[in-house]
Amino acid sequence: MSVSCNRIAFLFDLDGVIIDSEKEYTKIWNTIEKEFPTGIPEFPKVIKGTTLTNILNTYYSDSIIRNKVKNRLHELEENMHYEYLPHAKEFLIELKKRNLPCALVTSSDNKKMSHLREEIPELESYFNYIVTGNIIKKSKPDPEGYLIAAEHLYAKPQNCVVFEDSLQGVIAGKTSGSYVVGICGTISPEILRPYCHTLINHFKELDLEDLILKLNEQ
Repeated sequence: MSVSCNRIAFLFDLDGVIIDSEKEYTKIWNTIEKEFPTGIPEFPKVIKGTTLTNILNTYYSDSIIRNKVKNRLHELEENMHYEYLPHAKEFLIELKKRNLPCALVTSSDNKKMSHLREEIPELESYFNYIVTGNIIKKSKPDPEGYLIAAEHLYAKPQNCVVFEDSLQGVIAGKTSGSYVVGICGTISPEILRPYCHTLINHFKELDLEDLILKLNEQ
């Protein structure tokens, strides 16, 4: 693929950045932890931002238990209702109006994405490319997902903006060489700050013109 020298691209995590699902996922993984205990304190926080494959292979050594956890997760996910976080949809619409390339980089698998498509059918139309947990081989904090997205958008990683809310996610963004915007809400700002260029509470706080100017100056 031919990469443009100054093509700016925007790369988004999904949960806790675009859709409001983190509280529900905390409940879901607390339920799973009670049913299939790992003994790890604050397990939902520890696994946040990583792929299901990574979670299963890392924390459940028994193959029978792994399958039970996977099936239980999908069962609980089927009852989830997805909504945009405040100002997220408006920001995506603005980027599309400006014809600025965007990619979704999520650890979610295809089954969850299918349910999300039913809940928010227009969401995928805001993105030029989508990276799911089924595509990548290495879970966040590895930058593989963001590097794949940048390549498919014909942009250099250093010309990309990564939007993340998890520790694993901001580390992945920083490691990729991108400009990282941390979304506060699910993780303490103090934990995110060392890996971010800037922190915001929601997209309305972000000055898009200023952000593009900063990228052009890099």
